[in-house]
Amino acid sequence: MNKLLKMSSSSACVLVSCAALALPTVSNVVMEQRDGSRFVEITYDLSGEPGVVTLSIETNGVSIGGMNVVSLAGDVSRVVQPGEGRRILWDARTDWPDHLSRNARARVAAWSTNSPPPYCAVDVSSGNNSSSYPVAYYESAEAVPGGVTNDLYKTDVILMRRIEPTPVGGFLMGSPSSEYKRFDTEDQVSVTLTKSYYIGVYEITQKQWQQVMGDVVSWPSYWNNSSCRDTRPVDQVTYYQIRENNDNTDNADVNWPSNSDVGSGSFMGRLRARTALGGFDLPTEAQWEWACRAGTTGALNDGTANITNVNADARLARLGRYERNGGKRENGSGGYLTPSASWRGCTTENATAKVGSYEPNAWGLYDMHGNVAELCVNWYAATLSGGEDPKGPETGTLRSRRGGSCLDPAQNCRSASRYTKAAWTPREKLWDIGFRPALNIQ
Repeated sequence: MNKLLKMSSSSACVLVSCAALALPTVSNVVMEQRDGSRFVEITYDLSGEPGVVTLSIETNGVSIGGMNVVSLAGDVSRVVQPGEGRRILWDARTDWPDHLSRNARARVAAWSTNSPPPYCAVDVSSGNNSSSYPVAYYESAEAVPGGVTNDLYKTDVILMRRIEPTPVGGFLMGSPSSEYKRFDTEDQVSVTLTKSYYIGVYEITQKQWQQVMGDVVSWPSYWNNSSCRDTRPVDQVTYYQIRENNDNTDNADVNWPSNSDVGSGSFMGRLRARTALGGFDLPTEAQWEWACRAGTTGALNDGTANITNVNADARLARLGRYERNGGKRENGSGGYLTPSASWRGCTTENATAKVGSYEPNAWGLYDMHGNVAELCVNWYAATLSGGEDPKGPETGTLRSRRGGSCLDPAQNCRSASRYTKAAWTPREKLWDIGFRPALNIQ
């Protein structure tokens, strides 16, 4: 059998941004094709602290592309403990068929655990009775197995994108006085986010909710047509169920921002316990808006400065599901119908759309405008909180939500929108409120 490659090796790039005392370091990388097969075995030593390990393959000094290195097993795409002879198995037969090279080499990278790779994936396919959920990491969008848009990441795996801290000087949260049809609760404040965090590429779907919570809160969503419900965003879930108690009651030990605790039976509590990652939570309003904007400053996250109409906007129609591009039904005389039980079983032609149906922002996040309004962790106040890593008001009665929904007009779906009904009690269930998870890197 022709050899895919000759044995080669490469030390890792150690990609960190912290002041760790013993950074994870890779050495003694050896790459060899198994005789009579197209399986490639890579061994390496890891010293220092535990690190997140990723693999790329190069020929003549050029990467063959992350999409060609996804069929992997062993000590890769996860946190690896220090030790000698760590092993990775690459199935080149599947990933890179019909290619031969005598100048291939493996590049093994070790990332500090508080400066991990750009993508993180939590496999929840083992369901609500599982004691653990595997967590994988990928160094680029193209290295995500099956591609970021694969339905796997809308059903059985929660895919998250790392968001970098704001640059020196922060960003302006809220909207300028010149923004068309802004609300008076959007006065701009300067915000600096000092830490990286992950945020969901998609809103949590009905299937993902069921996988995590199905034994106690199975299929709570109003838009529950069985032919398309799996990949629709979950709705009619509450702040209490997401962070405090699955029976939709207050948990006296959970009190953001006094503490960042969550209830053990809540969605976030289960993710924390089953992944051993204590940073899972809802995003703060500041984290949500920074992620939504993706570096933009206008009304929409594609750079659009202003919407063109209070109710309808052609550019918004390309970015998310809202009232005028299918969210509500037309009544036949130029108006739109208020949702009713008679169309609860509608397909994704109306109400919520399948997540990821519209254009993403520059950071690869989908549905930040419309579909379901997304709950944030902080209390709501009519004035935005600024400064460094703002947590919002100390007390309140309503929790914030952002992004607008399938039942909202264009005005309510802007990046900065904080309209009159942009907050709800922690136990309130609505047809157009859901959420997107965050993972604070600790």
